[in-house]
Amino acid sequence: MKADLAEQLRLLSLINEHGTLAAAADLLGLTPAAVTQRLTRAEQIWGVPLVERGPRGARLTVAGDALARHGNRIEREVEEATQSFAAYRQGLVHRLRVGAFQAAALHLLPPAMTALRHHSSDVDLSVVDLESRDAVDLVADGELDVAVLAAWDAPPVLRPGVAVQLLLADPMVVVFADDHPLARSRGRVRLDRLADESWVVIRAGTAARLQFDRATREAGFDARIRFETESYDVAQALVGTGYGVALVSQLALRPASGLAHRRLAGPTLQRTIHAATPSGERLTPLTERFRDLLADVAADLASGWR
Repeated sequence: MKADLAEQLRLLSLINEHGTLAAAADLLGLTPAAVTQRLTRAEQIWGVPLVERGPRGARLTVAGDALARHGNRIEREVEEATQSFAAYRQGLVHRLRVGAFQAAALHLLPPAMTALRHHSSDVDLSVVDLESRDAVDLVADGELDVAVLAAWDAPPVLRPGVAVQLLLADPMVVVFADDHPLARSRGRVRLDRLADESWVVIRAGTAARLQFDRATREAGFDARIRFETESYDVAQALVGTGYGVALVSQLALRPASGLAHRRLAGPTLQRTIHAATPSGERLTPLTERFRDLLADVAADLASGWR
């Protein structure tokens, strides 16, 4: 009912401004017959004549003029909303909201952000830390434009409206203290050679831990776990004390003194790194450009590892 009344007030405002029902009909996208019906309905509701029709057009009655003043305000609000929303949409074109897990935020985002700044200096860019398990949902819910996530053994679970692009295969390496006997070896290390080691591992229940448990089981041993953590950085700090070894992704390796690492022999253990973005019409050129820059950075990293 209120929406009908607002439309009636707008109609009276337009008739008052342009002087004919036909002009009002054209501005409202209606036929003259539809406008006549709407006007008749308005006069029935308000209970008084609102428009006087004549050979030279239409003129509001005193009652119609009183109502048209409210219609004038509605027209101004509509015009302001149209203009402000156009500015808002223009702002959206230059807004980019990015999320990434820690290692990606350290090694993938900075080069891509630098390249983007040189290409588009007016981008309103924001970055947040995220857990990989939340990444796809954040994009699907419209909270992020790009989310960089990691997956182990299985690809990310998709949601409608979200596209996921593989950026990088990030191999797992064994990390140990630099005075460990393996530090004097060369080449790759078989996982079963580490059966008697104490381990620093990612905490139970995570995808990384599930991969570790599967790999050690397939290598024929149950790992003797000394420490559990949620962070590869913490794992490497603990390994540096000499009390254990750890599997850490290549991307997360710290250039710290007191540590050494070797690639694993046999079946490749790795995590995969992906960029989640909106799909279809929701994918803006700016989002697509930044995803492509991330892919370029990832390709450079992979080339350096080889």
